[in-house]
Amino acid sequence: VQLVESGGGLVQAGGSLRLSCAASGSIFKINAMGWYRQAPGKQRELVAAITSGVSTNYADSGKGRFTVSRGNAKNTVYLQMNSLKPEDTAVYYCNADVVDVTLPGMHDYWGQGTQVTVSS
Repeated sequence: VQLVESGGGLVQAGGSLRLSCAASGSIFKINAMGWYRQAPGKQRELVAAITSGVSTNYADSGKGRFTVSRGNAKNTVYLQMNSLKPEDTAVYYCNADVVDVTLPGMHDYWGQGTQVTVSS
């Protein structure tokens, strides 16, 4: 199973970015998908997550500014980020809980990360 992110980049404070993540491979079912971020010198933290039933969960830092959504095919997840702040600067990682057709049980997969830099 592979997760491929896109959409990161450099943006000025107050601007917007939309991150995309597509999962592919030996997928039987995807349960929750989400976005995490890791800033230099800090631990990786949850940004937002969404279940297959489109129930969402947001970190306090992104509430009211970020929106997580799933694609119609349910193997994609998006993160719309508005009113970006310099403190949002981090590497953003896509995450998925996947039932793999080749492995028993549910497994956690990560993308390679995409850099988001917000300038002041």
